[in-house]
Amino acid sequence: MAVTVHPVLPGVYHIADSMGVCQTLLVGEREALLVDAGYGIEDIRQAVEQITSLPYRVILTHGHHDHALGARYFGETWMFPQDLEDFAEYTAQPTRTRILNSARSKGLAVDEKAYLSAVIPGPKPLCEQIIDLGGLTAQIIHVPAHTPGSCVVYVKERQLLLTADDWNPCTWAFFPKALPAQVFRSNVRKLFDLPFTHVLCSHRDQLYPRAVMQAFFDGITDEALRNAPRVTIGGWENTNTHEAAPAEGQVFVFDYDKLQL
Repeated sequence: MAVTVHPVLPGVYHIADSMGVCQTLLVGEREALLVDAGYGIEDIRQAVEQITSLPYRVILTHGHHDHALGARYFGETWMFPQDLEDFAEYTAQPTRTRILNSARSKGLAVDEKAYLSAVIPGPKPLCEQIIDLGGLTAQIIHVPAHTPGSCVVYVKERQLLLTADDWNPCTWAFFPKALPAQVFRSNVRKLFDLPFTHVLCSHRDQLYPRAVMQAFFDGITDEALRNAPRVTIGGWENTNTHEAAPAEGQVFVFDYDKLQL
């Protein structure tokens, strides 16, 4: 069981864990910032501290299990308070048990007792701000979409946008608190006012050019949403999930019942 570190730009490390989710470490001259903490199956803290000896803080882009359960390795994390309810639900025992079973099915060895009993401190309230790491800045931007408290991070010096789950080539917008598809689209589209050239997201380990994300949002038209076929997502059979294909190799899965047509 091991994480994989991808140095993608100077001071930018995309860290993929064995469960298929990525965290991003930004390393400046004075301090570092870890964006998300993963499933908590592997000790992401060890990976961070092998990359840098600088002091660092940890922010969570939202409260879902695959971003928040790794908070068990850190004394403090920060997150937008709109996601505190999700954080409580997705770090609770039923979710931990489900993730533990999923890890076992992948052949990953996990200390069951430690995983289930770990105390995960509630995140401190995060707000929009620019964090100066020394030669590298991280602009924290609240973008309600995937969840009400979702945020993204813009790194001006690298013209880089970290979208977390507000955009992946396979973007999910069907969870109970996900915003309606058109609102999701409108909120994320505002990010194109930023002069970013590349994107890192949470469920891919590669660096994407801006044009890939642009094509995705250009393709989520009202017509594409209206005509998107029904698709069944395991575990969410009772949600009216539909899947649009806004660009080649990309899909947008959303709750059709929330459409504002």
